[in-house]
Amino acid sequence: MTAIDIPLACCADEVLRRLAEMTDSTELASLTGATLLGERAMLGGMTIPDRVSAGGGCRLFDARDDVIALNLARSTDRELLPALFEVNELDTNDDRVLTAHIAEREARVLVMRGRSLGLAIAAEHENPAPLDNPCLQVAAGCPAASKRRTRPRVIDLSALWAGPLASHLLWLAGAEVIKVESRTRRDGMREGDSQFYALLNQGKASISLDLTDANDRRALRSLIASADIVIEGSRPRALLQLGFDATEIVRITPGLTWITITGHGATDEAADWIGFGDDCGVAAGLSAALRTATGFTGFVGDAIADPLTGIFAASAAWDAWSSRRGGRFGLALSQIVAHCLARCTVRDPETLRKLLLNWRAHVGETFPPVQRRSIGTLPSFGEHTHSLLAQLTAC
Repeated sequence: MTAIDIPLACCADEVLRRLAEMTDSTELASLTGATLLGERAMLGGMTIPDRVSAGGGCRLFDARDDVIALNLARSTDRELLPALFEVNELDTNDDRVLTAHIAEREARVLVMRGRSLGLAIAAEHENPAPLDNPCLQVAAGCPAASKRRTRPRVIDLSALWAGPLASHLLWLAGAEVIKVESRTRRDGMREGDSQFYALLNQGKASISLDLTDANDRRALRSLIASADIVIEGSRPRALLQLGFDATEIVRITPGLTWITITGHGATDEAADWIGFGDDCGVAAGLSAALRTATGFTGFVGDAIADPLTGIFAASAAWDAWSSRRGGRFGLALSQIVAHCLARCTVRDPETLRKLLLNWRAHVGETFPPVQRRSIGTLPSFGEHTHSLLAQLTAC
């Protein structure tokens, strides 16, 4: 074990190796799980976190009966805090005030109310049941026609980390990737982590659309109809409000593989819960495992659920495309981490314990350096909108 090893990187390694073998990609074969789990933190000069996440947006608070992970990374999150605590007045920018309010309340109640409000919140001891296969088929697809492209066309409707990483890995495997962004709401990673954004989105074509516009919605439908794989991370009701029923689309589009990435699940009530990499790692039991091994809670990795899920999503997408069966598949950040944690616990609990002890011992130190070269260029925002949409019109 090196000076600092990120726990669960071994699971990322396994899936990466399988994807490299399926795609015969030398670029993928050169990657490691540790690289993909640690490169954002390394590029951003982040340190091994304690009770505040490496990126700074999520924090662990002591509730009356458990520990709460509350992610306040979005500018609007703090506006929801008075409703979370059921108070009329609150200094939402004073974390000491938040600490006092959370300490008076039960974790389960806070998590339930927070999720109903749209906050990314989790409890340390949610104790989710890990799934043997965390990639769930949500809907069967329409089998592909006899002919298909030699390399898949991927439409990436996602933002931030997990989805863009999945399409990036597919690009490294030889796929054509088209990134679609809203003209009025660009991918938040563009400005937030511009160097990391460039790494994940190199080589992708860039299209910008206004999905409140009927013509642009028709253009997106045509683009999806031309695709082999779609990757998105929207809550189901958001897509439906725009007139896109993913389940129906895969049923009528031969061979289309649709990957839905969510915080906690692609169906039922959990599909509408907000979740990001740090809080979903806590929901999966990773901070609880750290406490068991070391006596202290804390965050493990940098938003670890995001890169793990991106790797699993890329593998699932390529596998479904290769089988030509199509379908809609759901991957949830918290379920992916719970699955990986369970595998490591069953296979080699002593190694996992040592990794967690080692992680805790390096709190406050910088993330280990990783090296990865860029091999493609980053297009300007919406650079390929007119040319690609013109091709669809011509067809």
